[in-house]
Amino acid sequence: MTTSTTHLGGVISATQDAVAVDRANAQVVFRASATAHDAVASTVNLGPYRVEVDEPPLLGGEGKAPNPVEYYLASLLSCQIVTWRFYAEKLGIAVDEITAHAEGDLDVQGFFGLDDSVRAGFGEVRVVVKVKGPDTLERYRELQDAVDAHCPVLDLTRNPTPVSTRVELG
Repeated sequence: MTTSTTHLGGVISATQDAVAVDRANAQVVFRASATAHDAVASTVNLGPYRVEVDEPPLLGGEGKAPNPVEYYLASLLSCQIVTWRFYAEKLGIAVDEITAHAEGDLDVQGFFGLDDSVRAGFGEVRVVVKVKGPDTLERYRELQDAVDAHCPVLDLTRNPTPVSTRVELG
């Protein structure tokens, strides 16, 4: 079943108009806060939403919720799908159905500090996007190129992002 994305055209147009009036309208701030509980679990507040985060028992948790790197994979996949939808609309490419899955390889030696030459994060992430629609493979590859160039979570992975951390007592 084709999902209607015509409202995305309105969102794209309204955003272009707002940014044309004032580039400051392009700036958005997202916020999150977290509180630790149990051995390694946390509750993360994202505006009106709350998500639980835990680790599997092998990493010191109770396995009651996804772990941070699983949330990363979820963020990457959901951002990919959003970006596919936006750019399908923008490029006029029909998408009847889209699904995606990802897996990442993590060597825990980096996290546990057992070998400082091993990075703490994923060594590699593999994403597979399955798309159904009436357009040609070349058009869907064009769409994937646009997604790769504009997906915010993919950009966070591929490019260094300055992160500053401050410790406060209290």
